[in-house]
Amino acid sequence: MLRRLFFLAVCCLILTGCTKSPDPSEIRFAIAQKPLTLDPRYATDAASERVNRLLYRALVDFDARARAVPSLASWVSEDPLHYRFTLGQAGRTFHDGSRLTAEDVVATYRSLLALRDAPHAAEFANIAAVDTEVTDTVLFTLRHRDEQFPARLIIGILPAKLLAAGHDFSHHPVGSGPLRLLDWNRNLLLERLDDRQRLVLEEVRDPTVRVLKLLRGEADLLQGDLPPELVGYLKQQPGVEVMVSPGSNFSYLGFNLTDPKLQDVRVRRAVALAIDRDAMIRHALVDASRPATAILPPEHWAGNPALAPWPYDPALARRLLQESGVELPLRLELKTSTDAQRVRLATIMQAQMQPAGIELVVRSLDWGTFFDDVRHGKFQLYGLTWVGIRTPEIYRLAFHSAALPPAGANRGHLQDAELDALIDRADWPAVTARAHALLPYVPLWYEGQFAAVRHGVSGFQISLDGNWDGLVTIVKQGH
Repeated sequence: MLRRLFFLAVCCLILTGCTKSPDPSEIRFAIAQKPLTLDPRYATDAASERVNRLLYRALVDFDARARAVPSLASWVSEDPLHYRFTLGQAGRTFHDGSRLTAEDVVATYRSLLALRDAPHAAEFANIAAVDTEVTDTVLFTLRHRDEQFPARLIIGILPAKLLAAGHDFSHHPVGSGPLRLLDWNRNLLLERLDDRQRLVLEEVRDPTVRVLKLLRGEADLLQGDLPPELVGYLKQQPGVEVMVSPGSNFSYLGFNLTDPKLQDVRVRRAVALAIDRDAMIRHALVDASRPATAILPPEHWAGNPALAPWPYDPALARRLLQESGVELPLRLELKTSTDAQRVRLATIMQAQMQPAGIELVVRSLDWGTFFDDVRHGKFQLYGLTWVGIRTPEIYRLAFHSAALPPAGANRGHLQDAELDALIDRADWPAVTARAHALLPYVPLWYEGQFAAVRHGVSGFQISLDGNWDGLVTIVKQGH
């Protein structure tokens, strides 16, 4: 700790002569990764999803138990294949001043049905037609019965006239959310509509530098993406408040099931048994983190509390590898981002797997290259986190045979007829049990959530999924 404190002090001296003071009226949020796209139809990374949630409004949101509730619209089911959505009055003004109508809803969802390369397109393949009846009413017609259909409608609504013109929403978003984008040069400059408060989202990849910026007043807020030592250090600082809560974001290792070595479930189980999650949670994660068993946590309405975490048993892992016939040590490559905490976690796994006879090669790549490799199946193993997941339809997106990229996010190319049938029947306890046995993912943990703010900044609240909704209520005293 003394070495880290010395390093922090030296960095503070260096930064003193190299930075200019930020605008004191702005609220500055130092983030680990900037969004990749501000088009909600294409967003899959955490930063993009979190920003888009604030820039756009969707038809539906979720309550504390992740059940669908009205946002832009309420709904009724006329019969199993027809849902009528009626727009309310809140959130009906786009950032360009135009009125959000049923035509915009129809155009947004028709565009999703027409896009073949959109990662969310598979989620809406069951829509046979979407039409407007009157200005404020939209009728969805389904091909097959789907009691959970309203919970799918969480894509931000786009203006129909801009969709028709081929507008670039990825870099120039136009939504009706509580925040709007003013500029995206190096940082994202956002403005809150109700009080014109400006918020700056600055990408600072190095966690130590993010901490320094907070301590020096060059940032007002941090959330997530710090090793526990730095979180503990912040808790000791007199000018900083640290908030911690349990989380629901699911961290995992993904397998490429087209790889001959990984097609054998015994090999995948050996990898799962070779990871000491409890030790990693104690020593390398923030408080309130807990072992994971499935994408959705056990308290979710579609969770499965009967599932048990995979234990750490390197001896059994080695026996499974020997039974599978692979040559030991088994060499596997794990791809991850260059984020310091991600590299650290991968390095710990590398050491843990050695007694099981697994030689884990860690390859860290810049975020864009890493995520592109994951999307295109260029990996043996990769480490990622599902963020902000609210509905059990994630199992269709991640595991169904019909959801192979680009139609979905079945990046490991799992194809299992029994699991497909369970997903189609929406038998979520059986789905989670089957996925737990097949192991297309190794469940790791639900990471605890934390945020740190400077004194004088208040009103920010953390959520289970780590979203950035607190930017709607955060206040900086004196401004």
